[in-house]
Amino acid sequence: MDNLNTSFGKRKVSSKIKTSLVQEIFSSVAKNYDLMNDLMSLGTHRLWKKELIDVMNIQGGDRIVDVGSGTGDLINLILKKQIVNKIYSIDLNNDMIKYGKKRFKNKNIKFIRANAENLPFDNDYFDKYIISFCLRNVTNIKKALLESYRVLKPCGTFYCLEFSKPKSDFINSIYNNYKRNIIPWIGEKVAKNKKAYKYLEESIDMFPNQEELLFNIKKIGFIETRYFNMFNGIVSIHIGFKR
Repeated sequence: MDNLNTSFGKRKVSSKIKTSLVQEIFSSVAKNYDLMNDLMSLGTHRLWKKELIDVMNIQGGDRIVDVGSGTGDLINLILKKQIVNKIYSIDLNNDMIKYGKKRFKNKNIKFIRANAENLPFDNDYFDKYIISFCLRNVTNIKKALLESYRVLKPCGTFYCLEFSKPKSDFINSIYNNYKRNIIPWIGEKVAKNKKAYKYLEESIDMFPNQEELLFNIKKIGFIETRYFNMFNGIVSIHIGFKR
């Protein structure tokens, strides 16, 4: 029997089954994914994603990979800038890939089903790597970070938008109560899947905080690493450059 060596929410499971468990979750919520994001964040996830794209300083001709692309919110924001780029949408979930292809039909975007831990690209391929609200769902975060470094060109940039830990104890207390009680309730009422959104709450709790993630990114080899918080640290954007 495999060792229970990774976390699925607050459960310990083997690394071999975590990926399939996560994919089952996302397949089950795909239909209501965008609506649930709006309801759970009161629409603020759109502001967070816009801020991420704004700080990226996208240049014409950039080759960009969006890992864990989901329903393509970031791709939509990139396209709105009307800058000619080569965009690759990566997701392991077939339902999300299908949604993205339908949403961006006739757009020059390459959709590829792949795991963040094993990307089907040559070394030094991309100018910018984005991973948004996905890293905490990856079975082996270190492998995913190593892959991000490998596929980036020298001087390429890594961007990660993810839930983190509020700096204020007062806000953290309110936020924890909201995650623990309100998010699963919304999941049950709207998506008819309380279990999936209970996992969401637990996955946020188990994910490294800002400083821990920054340390992990530095350890991989990224330089000039930094992060900045939004909404007191409920979410943060981490940035690093490849040597």
